[in-house]
Amino acid sequence: MSTINFKNDDGILTIYLAGHIDSNNAGEIEAEITKIVDENKPSNIIIDAANLEYISSAGLRIVLRLKKNYPDIKVIELSSEVYEIFEITGFSEMMDIQKAYRKISVEGCEVIGQGANGKVYRIDQDTIVKEYFNADALPDIKRERELARTALILGIPTAIPYDVVKVGNGYGSVFELLNAKSFAKIIISEPEKLDDVVKMSVELLKKIHSTYVKPGLMPRMKDVAVNWVEFLKDYLDADKYDKFIRMVKEVPETDTMLHGDYHIKNVMLQDGEVLLIDMDTLCVGHPIFEFASIFNAYQGYSELDHLNIEKFLGISFEQGKQFWDKTVDLYFDDKTKEEKEEIKKMAMIIGYARNMRRTIRRNGFDTDSGKALIEHCKNRINELLDEVDRLYY
Repeated sequence: MSTINFKNDDGILTIYLAGHIDSNNAGEIEAEITKIVDENKPSNIIIDAANLEYISSAGLRIVLRLKKNYPDIKVIELSSEVYEIFEITGFSEMMDIQKAYRKISVEGCEVIGQGANGKVYRIDQDTIVKEYFNADALPDIKRERELARTALILGIPTAIPYDVVKVGNGYGSVFELLNAKSFAKIIISEPEKLDDVVKMSVELLKKIHSTYVKPGLMPRMKDVAVNWVEFLKDYLDADKYDKFIRMVKEVPETDTMLHGDYHIKNVMLQDGEVLLIDMDTLCVGHPIFEFASIFNAYQGYSELDHLNIEKFLGISFEQGKQFWDKTVDLYFDDKTKEEKEEIKKMAMIIGYARNMRRTIRRNGFDTDSGKALIEHCKNRINELLDEVDRLYY
């Protein structure tokens, strides 16, 4: 009878290793594993190392020989100490090696931010965690960490995640933000500081937009915007679509940074320093695409239902309008009132396209509110396309 536990789930054989594996017992353990594999004839193997305390080179060779017959073998639930052994010996570059993650709960925690891919909670005074909507988010977490690291190196003040945890059935990134308050929370508690928050927000926004990024390090926002408009081809009048897609493609290419989801819940104030969070939307491109996102956050998503902004950002629709108007006014302080209004229209067209596409993709035609929003976006796109001839300044 085998002393090694295992489970065969539709051809996926999970082998549970425990204790120490070294030259003293490696031969016996490999014989048992070989017998289990021969009897089960799996399509793939997963080694669960949650209870493995140590593995020597003799044990690693067992895994290496298994990989010859099962190239997609995975080793999961490794403790930090055992994971380090696999990493130092190069196994993490040869196969899928996964650390065990501590589990935390966000039940009852304050939501301090939310983006396209996750929700940010304050766990305690010192710590926040971003819970990802995608249950299989480890690649997303790795990508966001790399983007945040790149931004920090380039001089953008941001919090770098220092740990990955399990949150329910999914994953989260942990950040240290001691006594940090989001801009949203500041406005909610001290509405008289709205102008001060706008000023700090615009200062950081200008810094982001003036930061050069080496080509290839971040995605291009223009490509995403072109996809938004192309999606709407069957929903817009042909002449309007032709003008719209032409203008989007004519937006100049730039290698300067955009946040991609810039709003008052993604900017924090910590000990007088402004920090940017939720970095998975970082990209490069013309700032008009950023302003389209900003318009949606403060106005576009809430035009037909003013409660949306209260649910999303915690401020009133009127405060959102003030924030949008003051942001454009301060950011473009060297331009005339007429030029600022034209820039707003450019951003709004792109914002409405994103909102219309988003609603259609979420089965908006199946509800009265969805159909109303789609029609509203279409009408506004048509109106604005008659008023502007380009989408850049």
